[in-house]
Amino acid sequence: MKFSIKYTLVAAFLMSAGVLSAQVAEAATEESFKTVEEISAIDFLMKGGVFLIPIALLLFYTTYVAVERFLYIRRMTKQNMLLINEIQTQLNAGSMQGALDVANRDVTAYGSVIKEGVQSIGQPIAQIEGNMEKVANIEIGKMEKNINHLGLIAGIAPTLGFIGTISGVIKIFYSISISENVSIGNISGGLYEKMISSGSGLVVGILAFTAYHLLNGIIDNYALGIQKLNLDFIKLMNSKDGHKAK
Repeated sequence: MKFSIKYTLVAAFLMSAGVLSAQVAEAATEESFKTVEEISAIDFLMKGGVFLIPIALLLFYTTYVAVERFLYIRRMTKQNMLLINEIQTQLNAGSMQGALDVANRDVTAYGSVIKEGVQSIGQPIAQIEGNMEKVANIEIGKMEKNINHLGLIAGIAPTLGFIGTISGVIKIFYSISISENVSIGNISGGLYEKMISSGSGLVVGILAFTAYHLLNGIIDNYALGIQKLNLDFIKLMNSKDGHKAK
């Protein structure tokens, strides 16, 4: 009977100890999760090292150029599909000033090219066409302002990130050679911090690369559209109701 009571007491003690250990382990786990969750994104990124500073500057400049160029190009490439018809109506009525006023009201890159065509009326067709192409090239040059910087950043940002990682890895192995401490914790902790630099550089490079090609695609669409518009204007000049070629 005494043995049974002792056994019961021992079993109860072990069970209580097990429950307590489980609670302690669970609390430690929850505390660990809380500690991880308390690390902000900025604190996490700052572990990437000093090379994150130029990468962050490149990200800011990429965002500025991409947004500014997109808004400008979208505004300048907005096409009025009735522009040629309105010009033709004014020319058929014999109103050169009316045709010029129609072109002036269109403040897009299409309007600038057509305005040059209207102002060149009276010259040979080849001269009119050449003048319009020159203005179209000027408008394309305005749209392409600073876009080449995005292509440059697409190559520079990943390279800076890679250099930051390599620099960090060199420091890690130098510390190991001095302290002779090759624990997994020291190596993995240092590596994940330094690889933040590479990841950040790749993200900025991808953003710059994407913006560069998207903006150039919009400009290419304008180049095709203005060629068609120039052709329609030349046809108008050659028509029986328009300007005859000399």
